[in-house]
Amino acid sequence: MTLYPIETGNFKLDGGAMFGVVPKSIWQKTNPADSKNMIDIAARSLLIEEGNRLTLIDTGLGTKQSDKFFSYYYQWGDFSLDGSLAKYGFHRDDITDVFMTHLHFDHCGGSIQRNKDGSGYEPAFKNATFWTNQNHWQWATNPNVREKASFLKENLFPMQESGQLRFVSRGENAFQKQSELGFGILFVDGHTEKQMVPHISYKGKTLVFVADLIPTVGHIPVPYVMGYDTRPLLTLSEKETFLNRAVKTDCYLFFEHDAHNQLCTLKQTEKGVRLDKIQTFEELFG
Repeated sequence: MTLYPIETGNFKLDGGAMFGVVPKSIWQKTNPADSKNMIDIAARSLLIEEGNRLTLIDTGLGTKQSDKFFSYYYQWGDFSLDGSLAKYGFHRDDITDVFMTHLHFDHCGGSIQRNKDGSGYEPAFKNATFWTNQNHWQWATNPNVREKASFLKENLFPMQESGQLRFVSRGENAFQKQSELGFGILFVDGHTEKQMVPHISYKGKTLVFVADLIPTVGHIPVPYVMGYDTRPLLTLSEKETFLNRAVKTDCYLFFEHDAHNQLCTLKQTEKGVRLDKIQTFEELFG
């Protein structure tokens, strides 16, 4: 197995929304805001090469939305999905599986693209199976008012219509040690229904793709919960359980949304679990 960090493109989000009830005077120490109160956000995916299988975890925002749409998110930098794949000698047609932690547009928007004549939409990975879970699919395709703007039908239904959509099977426990994709999955419900958090064993270490459970290094303390979460009190419980387990088992957190930090370790302190060391993917795995 070989892992590759894939930078699909950076954007900005409102710092207050990203930290909920935490005061700006506190969160800006780790996530400084610009004059519009926007903070730097990454859309970092992870590519898993194992045998003949090439699995991409999340796909970023994509490029098919309107200029008006992207004007809300202040894209910046030179990263792109295709450019990042090419850096490691891959093309999107090589991808065999696309695993989506959840179906908010910044996690699955790159899964679908406009077709050649611009009249409709098609899978951006023509040879891939798209993976979600049935509970989350039902939640996303029949969205509540609060999340409706995050679940865009043009990102969802083309997967189903193409015949490339599959559902990950689930057991009774929140943590599934092994999935069809070859890695463990933690199911969490605070941010959205049945978000999936991959746990990958790699070179003697456990790498956790923490997605929106812990968006950035600044979100590690348990009370630091996004305003976007649908069930923030549940997020508190899920984070506390996850962090205590992660520090005991020496997990490495892989950040999808931290534009300046790729990986970190954790430590137990008298105030709870906190950041230990920040590392780059290259520093950790060479």
